[in-house]
Amino acid sequence: MCGIAGIFAARPEQEVDSQVLVNMAAIMHHRGPDNYGYCNPAGVGMGMSHARLSIIDLNENRGRQPFFLHGGQMIFAHNGEFYDYQRLRAELTAEGEHFETKSDSEIVPHLYLRLGMAETLKHLRGEFAFALFDERQGCLYLVRDRFGIKPLYWTEVNGQIVFGSEVKTVLAHPEVKPEIDSQGLFHQLIQVMVPGTTAFKGIHQVEPGHMLKIQRRDGQFAIETCKYWDMDFPTPENRPRLDDESYIQGVRRHLLEAVQLRLNADVPVGCYLSGGIDSCSILGLASAVSQNPIRAFTISFDNDEYDEAGIATEMARATEAEQDILKLNADLLYDNFARTIWHTERTIYNTLAVAKLMMSQHVRHVDYKVVLTGEGSDELFAGYPAFRKDMFLHGMEGLDKEQAEEWQRTLMESNKLFQGAMLPKDEYVSDSINAKVGFTPSCLQPWLGCSDLARQLLHPAIRDELSGYEPGAAIAERLDDAYLQGRHPLDKAQYVWIKTMLEGQILTWGGDRVDMANSMEARPAFLDHHLAEYAATIPPELRIRGSKEKYVLREAMKGLLPSVLYERQKFAFMAPPAHTDDKKWQKLKGLFVRYASPAQLQEAGLIDADFVQELMSRQESPATDAADKVQIDAVLNHVLGVMLLHHHFIQQDISQLAYDRAQQLGWVV
Repeated sequence: MCGIAGIFAARPEQEVDSQVLVNMAAIMHHRGPDNYGYCNPAGVGMGMSHARLSIIDLNENRGRQPFFLHGGQMIFAHNGEFYDYQRLRAELTAEGEHFETKSDSEIVPHLYLRLGMAETLKHLRGEFAFALFDERQGCLYLVRDRFGIKPLYWTEVNGQIVFGSEVKTVLAHPEVKPEIDSQGLFHQLIQVMVPGTTAFKGIHQVEPGHMLKIQRRDGQFAIETCKYWDMDFPTPENRPRLDDESYIQGVRRHLLEAVQLRLNADVPVGCYLSGGIDSCSILGLASAVSQNPIRAFTISFDNDEYDEAGIATEMARATEAEQDILKLNADLLYDNFARTIWHTERTIYNTLAVAKLMMSQHVRHVDYKVVLTGEGSDELFAGYPAFRKDMFLHGMEGLDKEQAEEWQRTLMESNKLFQGAMLPKDEYVSDSINAKVGFTPSCLQPWLGCSDLARQLLHPAIRDELSGYEPGAAIAERLDDAYLQGRHPLDKAQYVWIKTMLEGQILTWGGDRVDMANSMEARPAFLDHHLAEYAATIPPELRIRGSKEKYVLREAMKGLLPSVLYERQKFAFMAPPAHTDDKKWQKLKGLFVRYASPAQLQEAGLIDADFVQELMSRQESPATDAADKVQIDAVLNHVLGVMLLHHHFIQQDISQLAYDRAQQLGWVV
């Protein structure tokens, strides 16, 4: 895992500043503290830089990137991991290719020269974002992995494409001027993002499973966006007809292969462990594969209703793992809130993001660089409460009304802590999403349901600007109809989550950004695309059987799960919200005093200061019900996040910070 950056000029004779390239790497030193490199050949108008976290091929002379290959015809920089690379390298070597390193990254240029980019992508397995410049074609490729596990941002400014692994990397270029985007601001306040967008005007993301092909044409850029992969659920008539046991064995086989591949590293590999079957399954398989005990890292909260450490400990004992528990309280969570937003570059609705940042810091302190995680399981096997709700409402033909009502009641009762966040407080219908999907998935309803609050929170000038803006319509427009038409309602609900909340939340502020903040690589084995493609073929009634979510995964992992885990319903993993504890509430209010006071809100011109005070009063009122408090807690976290984005990225000169950081590190040209 690393950080990449680059500048591509519209004309070859345009000079690229090498020190700016190095500064762009330095501002994300946390992604790659082990060494840095840059490549900026004369007369090419193309330069790249790289901050390296050494995990595969620890020889720094061999592993240093960017690679400048084939007589200078190609420049390549990569962030992430390619699995099964040894086999690919051996096959290519047998065909006459010569490799200069033992790095997994080097397989891409060799495959590209033989096969072209479209065919190369079919061979790549893992989590990755990379840039490849082909001088012969005057062409730059920017590529992101299938689920968006690794980030990649870009913008166009003054005849240059500027790209990097983080927004701050792009902002480190002195010609890129930061500005909060009005529509992006709206979405920061409601949590769910429009795919491909950011909070910043003109700064885009390469979408998951997409490639940008950027070519020079008469001093201009021709930018072609190509989707090379998507989560393709079969239509009912095209779904394979297998018995239950075949699917159970298939899940077990594919998941085991994914775990085995992700244990491959030249440094020790641990596991994250919560009280859910996802991380427990990963730990169980990893422990069975490994010759030595696995180090298992667990977060523990100071609120029993939200804490899963006890169940995680039972799993650790069952696998003889070396469990390492990090206990977190209000001081640790809120004292690190501002630092978390610097890394997430977007708002967060819950301090779970802070908790994960604190955990990755702890992992590095005990000399681990790599962990396997359970992210992606809920997306593949319909684990979230919202998926069950949609299954009960839309996906079970002929379901007895009384049985449906009973399942709905038990679902709401077992997830009452999360109503207003993981489950909607009230039904919200987006006409645009209904027209595209057939219904408004329950996973989006809590956040789209915040739209009225968000609109009142906007500064009056921005509120007027967005008077006709409908966030559901913007999201619906980016959903590919070809992967929705004719699909089962559960498939549709999962697809919408994967295209919105998985990439925009789970893998961003719940994944890469808070892990790499401390130079720690997380590997989500469930998001192996071979496993995902298999999971898509599993019938909906095997993903959710009756009222039991992730049925097929439970059965596949039954032999290694303690009975309490096998029988337990999905419990959403969240940090205790501020309103549940007066100390947390006072810490949150203290952050508002520091970063979001009425005077600061007025000066920034983003948020309506009066309505913030009204929400604060509602939150402190005993008359406000629990679900409303969960929602208001999320919205207040978003407001604070917006002001921290303004503090970090608008009020500060990021290009100067990047230069200063490079000087401190001694990263100079």
